[in-house]
Amino acid sequence: MPGESFRFIHASDFHLESPLGDLDELPPPLRDQMATAPHEAVKAVFEAALSNNIDFVVLSGDLLNPQAAGPYGMNLLLEQFEKLAAADTPVYWAAGTVDDPQKWPEAVVIPPNVTLFPKDRATDVNVVRGGRTICRLIGRGSDGRASLHIPGFECEAAEEFAIGVGHGDASLEMLEEARFDFWCLGGKHNRLELESDGEIRAVYSGSPQGRSLSEPGSHGFSIIDVDAERNVRVSEMPADQFRYCNVRLRADEIAAVGSIQNLLGERIVRLQHEAGGRHLIIGWDITADSGESLIEIGDGEALLDWVRHEYGHGAPAAWSTSLRIRPPQQYPKSWHEEDTILGDYLRIAAEHRKPESTATNLLPMTEEHPGLPASTTTLLAEIPQTRRIETLDQATLLGVELLRGGKPNWVNKS
Repeated sequence: MPGESFRFIHASDFHLESPLGDLDELPPPLRDQMATAPHEAVKAVFEAALSNNIDFVVLSGDLLNPQAAGPYGMNLLLEQFEKLAAADTPVYWAAGTVDDPQKWPEAVVIPPNVTLFPKDRATDVNVVRGGRTICRLIGRGSDGRASLHIPGFECEAAEEFAIGVGHGDASLEMLEEARFDFWCLGGKHNRLELESDGEIRAVYSGSPQGRSLSEPGSHGFSIIDVDAERNVRVSEMPADQFRYCNVRLRADEIAAVGSIQNLLGERIVRLQHEAGGRHLIIGWDITADSGESLIEIGDGEALLDWVRHEYGHGAPAAWSTSLRIRPPQQYPKSWHEEDTILGDYLRIAAEHRKPESTATNLLPMTEEHPGLPASTTTLLAEIPQTRRIETLDQATLLGVELLRGGKPNWVNKS
């Protein structure tokens, strides 16, 4: 039977108590904007609710920790709720682990247009428009479990379109046990859509603003349209002010553009176009495929300084927070065969790479340097097997740089 068409916004994981990361050496103007970026992203969510003919708003938890966010964070959220109240727009909120209602001060009064789902049981709410029920929301706040407890969402069947609202990890197979038409979920900072037979069945909207290089790409919220035939259309709406990007480059890409500087610049221009005028925070990962490519790439610290100077102060800015050069697996055979300290060093490094080589223990060497911090000595004493090859790669690269005349940044500062 045809039902009512409706439109709503789904958002979650505001984390208004948490600042953005990777702020090292950031220019002051950008640092100031990063401080307010999570707040501006949240405002964009509610502004969209006021300007897009929205019937209601669904929030799936972890909006803010009241103690950590402080009065400013709480006032910001309450002001947005009150704006929706003035527009007669209801809000349905299933709290996560961070925004547990028990953590809220008793003096803070949540506006009456906000329905806060309890965490000890699922609550079935009819959403009414013009005197008619347009859908049902079955919501429950987090009870502290990492995974969504699907049996806790059981409710009586009805004809109206049913939307589950919760916070926690869940697979599509788990969600299908509840037999709801759609799920609005929280607890993941990166957006995730769960599909079945080509149709989206559940959405983790993710945080409106990414916080670090572990949360790359577009961040925002969802506008969800449901037509009278129960067809669902999910639209991803960006709200982020800064966009984090992890960029992997191969040394063989340099030949196509002439230099590593040209390659970095070309990639930044492409990212800026994709980001639509947002500031970028970039982590570079460059893989050298030979000793010759190391020469083409040059010193990593100098390259990082260059790309920051060239692109990190624009409007919008593309700030490079890190630049890692992954060393080649093999260096030129002629270097290995040299009757030099470099040749000796490469041959010793090759011996340590063999599977039958003994565990690397640098404790005797650290004892020759009593000024080393105890934590550094402990880390060097016995390198875990899982980090052994990576450590050898970086140590070999550093040795090659020094023995071929390079001066890493830490040498210049010592």
